[in-house]
Amino acid sequence: MENILQTICDNKRLEVARQKEAAAISFLDYIASFQKRGKVSFRQALAASASGVIAEFKRRSPSKGWIHADADVTGIVQDYEAAGAAAISCLTDEQFFGGGFKDFKKARAAISRIPLLRKDFIVDEYQIYQSKIMGADVILLIAACLTKDETVRFAALAHELDMEVLLEIHSEEELPYIHPLIDVVGVNNRNLKTFATDVRHTIELAAKIPDTFLKISESGLSDPQTVVDLRKKGFSGFLMGENFMKTNQPGKTLSEFIGKVNELTSR
Repeated sequence: MENILQTICDNKRLEVARQKEAAAISFLDYIASFQKRGKVSFRQALAASASGVIAEFKRRSPSKGWIHADADVTGIVQDYEAAGAAAISCLTDEQFFGGGFKDFKKARAAISRIPLLRKDFIVDEYQIYQSKIMGADVILLIAACLTKDETVRFAALAHELDMEVLLEIHSEEELPYIHPLIDVVGVNNRNLKTFATDVRHTIELAAKIPDTFLKISESGLSDPQTVVDLRKKGFSGFLMGENFMKTNQPGKTLSEFIGKVNELTSR
């Protein structure tokens, strides 16, 4: 599967161009100024969480195809919250992940006590204004999709709009992308060019990320023992979706997973 990330980002730029034709960025800026909902802090929620699990609502992936096509976003995110998730991630990419603005809108209406992450491939300031209007507490910036200058500008804009920023890296070469405007650093265990996963990747990069940044591990996580081990290495969060979404009752699966993590931790 050759350079999936480049294909996704190229498609995303075309999507944004069409969206700009429908509504200018100046109009989004104006609408965003009326969005007075105060954010729920992603960083603080992870720091205070016993589980650290960021539970993702995910219908499909480019590598696995459909995971849970007819999933009920409202019921699932409410179950995630009740099960003890530290935060919720909701995908808004339609073509490659089967998500969309409708899913995010339903997720936003369903939860209020824990933070909601807009998970997408942000390549333009336009999407940051969108995220504010949609009610996101935090946005994802993927280093492999952006220049270092863009991550600084995009993070500054997100903060202006009262949102936090999760920066995702997946290689040592991307460590320089980490800067003071970043709230949380995520290490993706997935190779974004091939979508193969290797959780050892997180461990190798852990010591190279400054301790002043709260760190999370993303993708390929399914074993409670792995979460316990990563916590010992300084990770405060674990972004997980497929492990729960592939089951008939994602919320119940999450509850059982957190229970096993707690059991292992107490030994």
